[in-house]
Amino acid sequence: MTSAKSTIAVLCLSLAGTLSAQTYALRAARIFDSTSGKISSPGLVVVANGKIQAVGGAVPAGAEMVDLGDATLMPGFIDAHTHLTMDFNPDYNGAMLKGLQMTIAERSIRATVNARKTLMAGFTTVRDVGSSDFVDVGLRNAIGSGIVPGPRMLVAVHALGATGGHCDDQDSFRYGVFGSETGVEEGVINTPDDARRAVRFNIKYGADVIKTCASGGVLSPTDDVDVPQLSQAELNALVDEAHTLRRKTAAHAHGAEAAKRAIRAGIDSIEHGTFLDDEALRMMHDHGTFLVPTLTTRVGLKESKFPPAVQAKAEKAVEQQDALVKRAVALGVKIALGTDAAVFPHGENALEFTFMAADGLSNAQSLMAGTSSGAELLGLADKVGSLRPGMAADIVAVPGNPVDDIKVTQQVMFVMKGGVIYRNDRGGH
Repeated sequence: MTSAKSTIAVLCLSLAGTLSAQTYALRAARIFDSTSGKISSPGLVVVANGKIQAVGGAVPAGAEMVDLGDATLMPGFIDAHTHLTMDFNPDYNGAMLKGLQMTIAERSIRATVNARKTLMAGFTTVRDVGSSDFVDVGLRNAIGSGIVPGPRMLVAVHALGATGGHCDDQDSFRYGVFGSETGVEEGVINTPDDARRAVRFNIKYGADVIKTCASGGVLSPTDDVDVPQLSQAELNALVDEAHTLRRKTAAHAHGAEAAKRAIRAGIDSIEHGTFLDDEALRMMHDHGTFLVPTLTTRVGLKESKFPPAVQAKAEKAVEQQDALVKRAVALGVKIALGTDAAVFPHGENALEFTFMAADGLSNAQSLMAGTSSGAELLGLADKVGSLRPGMAADIVAVPGNPVDDIKVTQQVMFVMKGGVIYRNDRGGH
């Protein structure tokens, strides 16, 4: 049996390598420049050995032509806030019970389905900001090895937070039900030394990025959504240790004071940011801190059935989302696309483009938030996020012109990641 599994793995890896080595000439009516926000015509990208060889120019001899017609070639989309190892379930209490009953193996298999849906929607790179049981690490590695299809993943392992806070997985259960309190190994920290140890633990076991919960959350039943949950000293230690070990950081922060503490500590991005005041936004602008607003959460929150306390928090948060982004845009805060996929169904990530465009970003700026800006936030601007020679061949195509109609991002017709074609609705390749 072990021999058979090894043979299958080798075959999958060999197939992926063969496909990425193929030379393609991708042609469409238009191409989007994610660094300038401009559309030009016509669009031609030459791909070989998994990388972009040329943009425009002549079609090299022997290249396989993929003609996508009246479409726009774009860099693969980037989602900076996902949870691929979790499933959307509108039944709040039922989801909690199912999570306790499900084996790690089943969760892992279901995660591969979520990864595939995300890739087919055009998202070729994601930052996955919190999991358990190291399922995110396993999924990232399986995708990277060509075993299963999915986006390129940067993973956080456990999100780090305080006892009883939004990142404490035992926050809604009676004392003793799990036999012992959660600790650093499960992402629970209560001192600066805990913070440093937790960062080191996560990185030891595979974390690409460190995510922390600086404030309460919408879906955690025992805390106020805007209350700070980590001290300045704890956040300082967490960010310093992560940056020392060359990992970027992200802070779940709905409230203004929590965000300010994280910004002072040098955090790279604020996730959600629902109740930020203008002082916090100005601090973000001055520090170059990204906002990842996760507007698509409203889709899942609207469909879900919550206990009254959680429902009240959800409604209050959704009411503030649009005004937050409009103020952030007016103050010049950097914005990267992130959705919080799993709070709504996986594969619907492109809705975020439309929501951002409705909140003050131009269509071009929204597209940049999900391509070049996302790549900058993730520290991958030299690899993905734009269509330039030498970049990874992560390329999507949408019908028509997305600068004119942002909603076409929800109609992805072609997906290539690393030179491998995963979707081509026109066929003929």
